[in-house]
Amino acid sequence: MNRIGRALLNYLIKGLLIVLPIALSVFIVVWAVTTVDSWLNINNILGVDPRTGASRNIPGLGLGLVISIILVAGIFVTNFVTEPMYNWFQKIMDRLPILKFIYSSIKDLTEAFVGDEKKFNNPVLVDVEGDLKRIGFLTQGDLASIGLPGESIVYFPFSYSFAGQVYVVKNEKIKPLKMSAPEAMKLVVSGGVSHI
Repeated sequence: MNRIGRALLNYLIKGLLIVLPIALSVFIVVWAVTTVDSWLNINNILGVDPRTGASRNIPGLGLGLVISIILVAGIFVTNFVTEPMYNWFQKIMDRLPILKFIYSSIKDLTEAFVGDEKKFNNPVLVDVEGDLKRIGFLTQGDLASIGLPGESIVYFPFSYSFAGQVYVVKNEKIKPLKMSAPEAMKLVVSGGVSHI
């Protein structure tokens, strides 16, 4: 009986390792779709089904609309917005203190991951103390302009989060990693459990 119990436990654990990531992925996608749909409340615009009396519901319509708006904005900015128009918009944003802070922070973070000049593309290993090392991303390699020659800025993302911390580190403690930036980010965010 003990042998059967161990076998069943083994099957249960293996099944959990297969089912849990799939179930959580599906849950996150469904949650994102229903949340965006409820925020936009587009189904009320479609009216009521005359047969049932319930409002017409098309799952994913809100998410599809958001993706379409982002796509149209990208096409518009790429093909029609000129440099003077962009600079004019930036000047307006600079005059609005609170909005400027929020806008510039989100813009910088977005550009760090998906912009033309990705910031998190230099994974490094940093000696923290003794034998302890941390994986991070070199974001600024020379701080001589602020009076810190020989030092750099390294961003350390947190595991299971998109937050992180910024440290100023001496250059001799920084060692480039022989891995791509997406591999390094996946390794850190997964808590080190993803395969290299």
